Amino acid sequence: MRVVVAEDSMLFREGLVRLLDERSHQVVAAVGDADSLLDAVAEHHPDLAVVDIRMPPNHDSDGAQAARRIRDEEPDVGVLLLSQHIELRQCLGLIGTPGFGYLLKDRVLHLDEFDDALTRVAGGGVALDPEVVQALVLGRKARDALGSLSDRERQVLAVVAEGHSNAAVGRSLRLSDRTVEAHLRSVFTKLDIYDDGTTNRRVRAVVAYLEARASP
Repeated sequence: MRVVVAEDSMLFREGLVRLLDERSHQVVAAVGDADSLLDAVAEHHPDLAVVDIRMPPNHDSDGAQAARRIRDEEPDVGVLLLSQHIELRQCLGLIGTPGFGYLLKDRVLHLDEFDDALTRVAGGGVALDPEVVQALVLGRKARDALGSLSDRERQVLAVVAEGHSNAAVGRSLRLSDRTVEAHLRSVFTKLDIYDDGTTNRRVRAVVAYLEARASP
């Protein structure tokens, strides 16, 4: 298997290259930024690109954006994204498509599983980290729950998501404070968000709202 590795951490990049070499894969390029990744894929036409989601030049979602370009320009190249934490927003359009994988970096330590994921993705299959699958399922539940909200409840939650207090929500929607509180209690109940004494329910409701809006 011919592989391009894109990872800005030199130590982790070298570790990946060594691991791939030991597994009899051919690393045709190892780069540290998204632009170099795109150049390497265009030059070598590898079987697989192993890509860190966060890379230079912006250290944001440059790897995921490059992955989408690779899919558009080199559809036969498998793409395996690696991430320290789950970041779904920039790669939702790729998840579930042939020749795509998304693993947390800790999964690399499970050598046989990691190698199996590489092979599947390069062959047009799919490899998703169990934690990514769990996040997708939870996101689907949030979307389904948000569908049960009334129009007014969604309006209240949308204004709350902008960071406004109950009083500001009331002024914006011309509702009394008591009515806003009643709508929010209903939102919490429908989203199955109860006061556990550790997490702000407003924050959890806003997260569910934003995740649902970010999902296709």
